[in-house]
Amino acid sequence: SWKNWYATQWSGAAEIASEVLREWDRLAAATTMFRDALYGSSLPHAVLDAAAANLSILKSPTTARLTDGTFYGFEGCHPTAGSCEGSCTHVWNYQQALPFLFPALERKMRETDYAHNMDAAGGMSFRLGLPLGAELSTERPCADGQFGNVMKLYRDWKLSGDDDWLRRLWPLAKRSVEYAWHPDNPDRWDPQRSGVLWGRQHHTLDMELFGPNAWLTGFYLGALAAGAAMAEAMGEADTAAAWRGMAERGRRFVDEHLFNGAYYVQQIDLADRRVLDPYKGADLSRRLMGGTVYDQYWSEEHKEIKYQLGEGCLIDQVVADWHARLYGLAPVFDPARAATALRSIWRHNFKERLGDFYNPCRVFGVYDESGIVIAAWPEGAPRPAVPVPYAQETFHGMEYAFGGALLQHGMLHEGVRAFRAVRDRYDGANRNPWNEIECGSNYARSMASWCGVLTLSGFGFDAHRRHIGFDPLLREGLAFRAFWCNGQAWGTVALQHGSCELRVLGGETQLASLGLPLPDGATAALTHNRAPVAAAARQGVLHFDALPLRPGDVLEVAAPFDIARLADVATL
Repeated sequence: SWKNWYATQWSGAAEIASEVLREWDRLAAATTMFRDALYGSSLPHAVLDAAAANLSILKSPTTARLTDGTFYGFEGCHPTAGSCEGSCTHVWNYQQALPFLFPALERKMRETDYAHNMDAAGGMSFRLGLPLGAELSTERPCADGQFGNVMKLYRDWKLSGDDDWLRRLWPLAKRSVEYAWHPDNPDRWDPQRSGVLWGRQHHTLDMELFGPNAWLTGFYLGALAAGAAMAEAMGEADTAAAWRGMAERGRRFVDEHLFNGAYYVQQIDLADRRVLDPYKGADLSRRLMGGTVYDQYWSEEHKEIKYQLGEGCLIDQVVADWHARLYGLAPVFDPARAATALRSIWRHNFKERLGDFYNPCRVFGVYDESGIVIAAWPEGAPRPAVPVPYAQETFHGMEYAFGGALLQHGMLHEGVRAFRAVRDRYDGANRNPWNEIECGSNYARSMASWCGVLTLSGFGFDAHRRHIGFDPLLREGLAFRAFWCNGQAWGTVALQHGSCELRVLGGETQLASLGLPLPDGATAALTHNRAPVAAAARQGVLHFDALPLRPGDVLEVAAPFDIARLADVATL
């Protein structure tokens, strides 16, 4: 056991209660202001409900702060214990609330993983051991968690604009990417530096895939792209060029060899036992007790490799692209093929009535409730005898990420429906609306739901350029309103025909540019607290001398915005 951080700040409950009472008016006013700003957004109810309700996870026993201030998370929580310890990289990959609302805490997660959770070769355990600095004996490297951390480092660096912070972590992050081809990587991810993951790949479904697949190679491609951008900023042009070349080679392979015309598949011969041979001497997960890799992964009964996807349609096949688009990276996959894959997932994995669908696993939806299952094998696609784990289950965080990807590709009706499918299951009648359950209550993955706020407002950010931007996807009537937070300040934005208002309600930040849906060649007039500010519009971005923004400040832009072209939230 260990003390929580708050035990280092207050002597006990009496002192906390006394402080709360003294500060009650300020705390209540700030809470009400946040609530009103968020719920005043002109977003579909299901998206707002999902984003707001799951913020409760951050105040549940799923999370803790260690005495040095390090943020730590279980995957979820049981009535008397945490569920699945160690700030699990592949589960916490999905959540987007902490980095945009409490970015200093999110940055501590990056610092801790790179400082305490990685070996000399660059392999990162996907569970953080405690106490910090303990021997690395928790779990093996996990492809989605390890490469997801690199993409998140890029996101957190862009949110903070802190080059010194990146400079401290960059050598470690670089090593974690290079682990893909390191000779001491027993999983042989990419020894030829091809930009494709070929070897044994542990992942968030708790087993391992063998051979190329878009899901996990997508994270690798995203990490190479994010790493190249960070390498360039750190003055390593050769590294940046090499990694971009690898990413391009990998992207071509995925498009040419893994896309079947409808969606992305895994390249593997399930009947070839020799696929397992390179790993016969490698360690197994400590959670898979006893035996060899053959005992774990070869079905003598079916003469097949177990726990694989094969030609199945996976909900997460393009999830790395969802990450990339949220963080301002270039798309990981060909946009047209990614959109086709998303439509295929919707067609095959979305179940209007989960009660009509056979599920021998854990049940997170019943009867006439809807949801998106993890994997499906369309007619004509051979189903493995023992498929990828949890295939018939619905993981809420994956559903939100998939819904967010649909929104990113303009499939608004389907995207909102995906959010609604989850929240209808948590409407307060059958389940607690503030406790989405997966492996335990208050499950961290559900905070992927914050992506709806970011995506529907078209939120862009780059603290280095002192920039934020909005390119909304919908309107309510003839206006758009949304909550925003760039990790330094927060407030509201309101866009209507002919004008935009950006209001700061908390925190402080500096802006030197503001992205808005300006028509080509349009001119715009800017005021700061009603005082005119010289500004120039170029390619949808308003540029001006840096302005300090504090609570109560208002930026107003007069420009010919065309709001009517956006989808009306009432139709969704």
